[in-house]
Amino acid sequence: MSRKLRVWLIFLIFLNGYISLSFELVVLRQLGFWVGSSAVITSIIMGTFLGFMSLGYFLGSSERIKNNRIRTILSISFIIIALFAFFASSFPLITEYFVHLYRWGITSSVLQTFIFSFLLLSVGPFLFGFNTTLLSRCLHRYNTNYTGNIMAWDTIGSVLGSLLTTLILMPFIGVNYTVILIVVLAVFAAIVTRPKWWVILLCVALLIPTALVNSNTFQRNKYGILVNNANSTISVSQYANGLRILYMNGLPMSTYNPRTGQNAEYIDYLNSHFIYNIPHDTPRKILVLGAGGFTAGLNDFYNEYTFVDIEHTLQEISEKYFLGEKLPENKKFIVQDASQYLKNTDELYDMIILDVYSNSFQVPEGFITAEFMERVKSRVAPDGILIMNIIASQSFRDKYSQVFDNTFHAVFPQNTTRQVIGYANPYSENDVANILYVWYNRDADNRIYTINKTPVIYDRHVK
Repeated sequence: MSRKLRVWLIFLIFLNGYISLSFELVVLRQLGFWVGSSAVITSIIMGTFLGFMSLGYFLGSSERIKNNRIRTILSISFIIIALFAFFASSFPLITEYFVHLYRWGITSSVLQTFIFSFLLLSVGPFLFGFNTTLLSRCLHRYNTNYTGNIMAWDTIGSVLGSLLTTLILMPFIGVNYTVILIVVLAVFAAIVTRPKWWVILLCVALLIPTALVNSNTFQRNKYGILVNNANSTISVSQYANGLRILYMNGLPMSTYNPRTGQNAEYIDYLNSHFIYNIPHDTPRKILVLGAGGFTAGLNDFYNEYTFVDIEHTLQEISEKYFLGEKLPENKKFIVQDASQYLKNTDELYDMIILDVYSNSFQVPEGFITAEFMERVKSRVAPDGILIMNIIASQSFRDKYSQVFDNTFHAVFPQNTTRQVIGYANPYSENDVANILYVWYNRDADNRIYTINKTPVIYDRHVK
């Protein structure tokens, strides 16, 4: 074996490992908002990925595969990998997939993930394992001691694919261009393996729709996408009546109409009942976890606001495309995970607004635990107020609505209210609505009224 051929084979093994991990991480990122990132969801995706990759390792060693056909098979294999990377990683195509599932009544995130994995995450991983075995066979024909090198370069490729994709590519060039890069690398491997005219033609035919669907221009014009990074896909739509809607990962996060001043119904309720009537005797400190479009306290220029969100582009996008104006000086934006912020700050707030449960598709599991709620509780000042906005069944028709309510009252057993926002029919099977859970940090009285002891005339608040 010539040194040049040996280097190319090792490079292809490295590239195969890089593409496989990069592809898996992009899929996890794209699916995260639709089905969440729980251990169950991640295990389905990773289990499918590794299971079919193992099958590829096994079948790649078949003696039926003739050595003189390996280059052609590898080339076709990389083209198919590029094809499935395009279908399984492109945000517009994934959006269409979930839209159709919901139309067909398939709403379980576990079932959605299983279907997606077996349709789109079976062939690619199978071919990753298959390619590794075929490339290893080529090297072993000349040197049987290459096993360690093969495993090392495959692993190095996987490590770089993991680090570069999550730390550099998705944050700085965007998920859409990371998808294009994955496809480019796969078709490059196909052409290098078998530089024939038909291979080049197939690769070009695949690159054109990949570049089109994942271009900033197409996604902005077709879907209004302004940001597509490691955390979020963000777009803003504006309608003829002046209404603007801020979307994150395909779902509405905030609404605002600069003509009428109206926001999302629960935000208008929160502003009018809790914020705009705060006495102006001294500025209060208000913490908003989950910044959205910065509409909480939109017209309050007196109190001091701290907005916390993990998506660093929210302020720029909101100011330029959603609100159409700069945030006032009394409002600052901190880019950080909400739980980490609460852990690291010593500040006490007169009001904390928790708006991280803002859709029913993905529930941030770390933020619905009693431990997280205890952390939030510790940052509420005496006589302060905590407000949590969630999307749930107003009549407790599902386990999530019931267990969330149990968890909330386990941490906040007294001085609480639960306000359903807008119209909701408790007799309907679908009575999901915005619900505000409110806790007042005031001294609590543990007594109850009984037929034997009812001193209500002394307890009532009489003006």
